[in-house]
Amino acid sequence: MRLRHLEEKDTYLMLEWMHDPFVVEMLGTDFMAKTIEDCALFIHESHCDNSCLHMAVVDEEDTYMGTVSLKNIMEGTAEFAIVVRSAAMGRGYAAYAMNEIIKIGFEKIGLQKIYWYVARENQRAVRFYDKNKYNRMEFPLGKPEKIRMENWSERYLWYMIEKDQLS
Repeated sequence: MRLRHLEEKDTYLMLEWMHDPFVVEMLGTDFMAKTIEDCALFIHESHCDNSCLHMAVVDEEDTYMGTVSLKNIMEGTAEFAIVVRSAAMGRGYAAYAMNEIIKIGFEKIGLQKIYWYVARENQRAVRFYDKNKYNRMEFPLGKPEKIRMENWSERYLWYMIEKDQLS
């Protein structure tokens, strides 16, 4: 497995996960309404947007297994996001892609902190992040200043990794 830039040939398998209820049931976007044209536009725009890095995680035959991203790259921070197809779940793709994109963020982009959130009820994702020993963030006084995400609420668990934590 490896990461590469998204390519036009990924559109159909990207749409596959977007229309898979098992994959999207806990995500905050209505992916079921997305079309093949939406996927093609996302892939095209991924090559033009300097505030985000979207990469495909692929198998040995270069088959698209999911997308891993750093979004809202600004002032040494970024938001992490990942989604993998059902066919990739439980096979190490998510852990591999997450580790690689975090390394890219710290070593090539120069980030200092990477944040992400997950719905509390998304137990599959919560177990994944906890199993991989990512640090949950606690905010007794509200949202930290540097987090620019729109989905700040008690509904979500927040995670963060800092550059000095990279092993």
